[in-house]
Amino acid sequence: MSFQVFCAVLMAAALHATWNAMVKGAADKELNMIAVVIGHLPLALIVLLLSPAPDAASLPYLVTGIALHFGYQMFLLRAYHAGDLTQVYPIARGSAPMIVAAISVIFLGTVLHPIEIAAILTIGLGILSMALVRRSDGQRNPQGARLALITGCFIASYSLVDGLGARVAGTSMGFYGWLAIGNVVLMAGYIGFRAPRQLRGLVTKGKRVLLLGGSASFAAYAMVIWAFTQAPIALVTALRETSIVFALLIGVFLLKEKLDLAKVISTAITLIGVALLRLAK
Repeated sequence: MSFQVFCAVLMAAALHATWNAMVKGAADKELNMIAVVIGHLPLALIVLLLSPAPDAASLPYLVTGIALHFGYQMFLLRAYHAGDLTQVYPIARGSAPMIVAAISVIFLGTVLHPIEIAAILTIGLGILSMALVRRSDGQRNPQGARLALITGCFIASYSLVDGLGARVAGTSMGFYGWLAIGNVVLMAGYIGFRAPRQLRGLVTKGKRVLLLGGSASFAAYAMVIWAFTQAPIALVTALRETSIVFALLIGVFLLKEKLDLAKVISTAITLIGVALLRLAK
């Protein structure tokens, strides 16, 4: 992985943790999740104007990716209702890199060097160890952990589908522009049918998250989609999930969630994995 790709994915990780914190830290989490997704639209339209059209062969990946992103958003929202940011976010993100790595090696023929495999496992285990932490009220939270793990399976699935789709499309930004618009249409249709008042709330209570959170989310995944075409999907996914470090800082200092030794140790293990990944050639 080149230094350019490495830095782009780390920047994406920081942006990703930021919009997740905006959703988790709000009283109306559903409204904020809707705002983030629909907030992709302005940048997606600009990207489509500036990018070539994706190859038609990428259409199955595009449709599947849209469905997987929607499932991810629904389960992430449920998980945030059940647990803290510093528990849900790490578990959801920590399971994904190991699943992606296993599928990439076993089924896609990706060749990873021993140090790269060690880095992925270290990052994944460091993040997953957050499953041992307690909620802000000091109690164990198996429901939050279960929902977060299901969310992680969606993350692994859409990462693989999107990475392969962007390569087939021949244009990472063209592919992602249509992916984002499809996700917006699906989310808006679902919410318009189930809870139209939430759509009306976007222009009042959700305006800030619509503009800032939506832009941060779009930019974060745009960088990841591009990185998928420049480096092995498994390595990009693992590095992206180091957003746990940013989520930890936001959760503790801005959301006033409890910091304990388990969270510090988990973060340290994750950072060791990042160092190993950077050392890999």
